Amino acid sequence: MKDTKPDTRLVHAGLDPHANFGIVNPPVYHCSTVLFPTLEALEGADRAPFETVQYGRMGTPTSQAFEKAVAELEGGYRAVSAASGLAAITTALLAFAKAGDHILITDSAYGPTRRFANETLARFGVEVEYFDPAVGAGIAALLRPNTSLVYIESPGSLTFEVQDVPAIAAAAKAAGAKVMIDNTWATPLLFQPLRHGVDVSIHSATKYIVGHADAMLGVIVCNEESWLEVKRTAVRVGTAAGPDDLFLGLRGLRTLSVRLKRHEQTALALADWLAARPEVTRVLHPARTDFPGHALWKRDFTGSCGLFGILVNQVPKPALAAMLDGLELFGMGYSWGGFESLILPAKPAAIRTATRWEEPGLLLRLHAGLEDVDDLIRDLERGFERMKNAL
Repeated sequence: MKDTKPDTRLVHAGLDPHANFGIVNPPVYHCSTVLFPTLEALEGADRAPFETVQYGRMGTPTSQAFEKAVAELEGGYRAVSAASGLAAITTALLAFAKAGDHILITDSAYGPTRRFANETLARFGVEVEYFDPAVGAGIAALLRPNTSLVYIESPGSLTFEVQDVPAIAAAAKAAGAKVMIDNTWATPLLFQPLRHGVDVSIHSATKYIVGHADAMLGVIVCNEESWLEVKRTAVRVGTAAGPDDLFLGLRGLRTLSVRLKRHEQTALALADWLAARPEVTRVLHPARTDFPGHALWKRDFTGSCGLFGILVNQVPKPALAAMLDGLELFGMGYSWGGFESLILPAKPAAIRTATRWEEPGLLLRLHAGLEDVDDLIRDLERGFERMKNAL
């Protein structure tokens, strides 16, 4: 299927109906114990680690179908599934960071990634240093002989900085460091980092891949040189995804393209409308030409999703609450990527260390769901009116 287009691969990747009595979707294997018919077969399983189903935690036909599909979509060698996006992140970091290493992490990284690095990796003797998301090829100056990996996220969590992934990857690889990216915002469809020099691409499949706000799932897509160590680490630490969540991930994959197009259209329409509002001082959306990282986004990405941010004029907390508490269509919640629209206040200045977040005003992160855009605009318009009346 390598000569087919992404939408076609989305429909067929990971499927083998004739191995499952002609059933289109892979069965859900609830499994702990795997039995072997002979001693020879039992001992042979150890000689071919991870290539066959040996124990439920190490993989099942359900997980293998999901991993095969995502790896194929992203142009990876193989993938490893996990119980959540954070489980995928921590497993991948543990695969390549060891005591005495120095690792570099973008200052715009997902908050729980920072906490794991600061509170767990540091306790194990790993030196963690954060860098400016705009560093580009300048990251070469930060690399040391003991730098084992560079962790990037583009666009960045909350603030949406777009990084020069090829330049960062080239500098890191020249110094012998692995390059890892959180690619959740783009999904395998909108950006394929392994084609730009990255070794490992991580997704919180909980978001757009599942797409229905009803499952926790992560996946780590690897190049050939990185896959075995990631898989070994996953087995050592007990990283495993539940079979029902894997099934929901496979289900979500089949409609990912059509959903993303709708998310993108609605988010851009909302962004344009918000940019004209007097309450909004800035829209943080990489696909807008006024965004600082737009040129990099346009060069590397094939589209955008439904997640973006806005800066609004500073108002007292009761006025903000009046706006947010009365919204009918935008829920307040920490996830995104599902069918529903969401809004969340954020404070990136509280976690930055390598750079300073000094943008004036309040930062709100929005996720554009699958509702009618006119209804979403009306909901926000009424919210701004409540904010104004509360001042």
